[in-house]
Amino acid sequence: MLLPPTDSKIVARRAEIVAALRAIVPDGVVADQSGLATFDADALSAYHQMPLVCVLPSNREQVSEILKYAQAEGIPIVPRGAGTSLSGGALPREDGILIGMGRMKRILEIDYENGCVTVEPGVTNLNITKAVEAQGFYYAPDPSSQIACTIGGNVGENSGGLHCLKYGLTTNNLLGVTFVLPSGEIVTLGGKCGAQGGLDLLGLVTGSEGLLGMVVEVVVKILRKAPVTRTLLASFDSVPAAGACVAAIIADGVVPAAMEFMDRRAAEAIEDFNQPGYPKGAEGILIIDADGVEADVTHAVSRVIDIVAHCGGRTVEATDEKQRARIWSGRKAAFAAMGRLAPDMICMDGTIPRHALPQVLEEMAQLSDHYGLGCCNVFHAGDGNLHPLILFDVMKDGDFEKAEAFGADILRLCVKVGGVLSGEHGIGIEKRDLMTDQFGPNDLEQQHRVKCAFDSGGLFNPGKVFPTLSACVEQGHIHVHGAQLPHPHLPRY
Repeated sequence: MLLPPTDSKIVARRAEIVAALRAIVPDGVVADQSGLATFDADALSAYHQMPLVCVLPSNREQVSEILKYAQAEGIPIVPRGAGTSLSGGALPREDGILIGMGRMKRILEIDYENGCVTVEPGVTNLNITKAVEAQGFYYAPDPSSQIACTIGGNVGENSGGLHCLKYGLTTNNLLGVTFVLPSGEIVTLGGKCGAQGGLDLLGLVTGSEGLLGMVVEVVVKILRKAPVTRTLLASFDSVPAAGACVAAIIADGVVPAAMEFMDRRAAEAIEDFNQPGYPKGAEGILIIDADGVEADVTHAVSRVIDIVAHCGGRTVEATDEKQRARIWSGRKAAFAAMGRLAPDMICMDGTIPRHALPQVLEEMAQLSDHYGLGCCNVFHAGDGNLHPLILFDVMKDGDFEKAEAFGADILRLCVKVGGVLSGEHGIGIEKRDLMTDQFGPNDLEQQHRVKCAFDSGGLFNPGKVFPTLSACVEQGHIHVHGAQLPHPHLPRY
């Protein structure tokens, strides 16, 4: 039987673990309850769990030693970047070590000649661009949380952003990583020249959600800023018309740098929040960027204006950089603006074929009526990456349960029309139990085998991603000196 957390053997064992970690990272162990409370959740804030202990390494050697110790003692590990994960990927374990990478935030090398930057995993996404923009370069992936989210977390979740339609996700802008395996061994995958021949281990690690090891160094591409960028704001009298326009633009062969969708409820809340100048009364709005050389941009803008008109929409073009920035400031403030509509929100993440946009948006509206909860749509329309914002009040009995059920039905709908459970937020705990809706037993078994090849003890981020237990993947609890540290539960709110 499991002993209670106050049992003297468990208390003593925890003290041993803390002491061992302090020997490795003398100034970077958080063990007091008030300090640990800082790390008890990520951005899926409905779930909270205090870690056994948190350690904040400053270099790769310390990470390696921590993992060697955890491996020898059979202690679960949860990697954490900036805690901006929206799928519960960084939710701690009460029987595990939380490793926070926020101290490893050095930009190690900027190589303009080869168009790349080498950074530690705690460097924020936006700071890469800030480091190179004076020379006319930038880092393309731009999640809405880019001011806070770190590049190590971006690799773990394969993050995208507003301009991923043309420039891709993290995986498309990643050249190499230095990776610490669960055994503590440090390996290098790819480099300035990108991944070499053979197995695509770099691609495997990207988006692995902390299940396979820990990233301690990253080499990313940087791009030259396009000479010309123009922004269009298109408005429609119906949501299906806006969805049809998205499909028509891509079918025409135009590839915008970005194409973002907002429905009326979202646009009105954003307008009230920071006044970006969105048209009143529109049921659907698209923000479209075209960039490149002047001739290409002029052609793309002309085609988009014609297609919008054909779909029954109206187009306004930003007149200068100040107006462009104002239009985009509204989109980037979308999550914050939802606080005007409800005290609580769940941000979903699923991806669908573009041609299914009108159908899916209509069915989501029906689900909203069915559950009696508000839902605002703000998403990356160009690649079909939906981010429905489900609004609720946790103080109302049953609201949270309805919100979770609503979100699960949206994700099942994505799979039903030929899409997938996630575009960039990952699976974590949020979508773990929906994996069987997308994958069959053979698929999941193969994923288990990959996990086991890296982490035979099942110690890395256990309880995440996989919906079923496996002798390799999920150990349940750890045995220490005759005591058992308690297996974590998932308390909500």
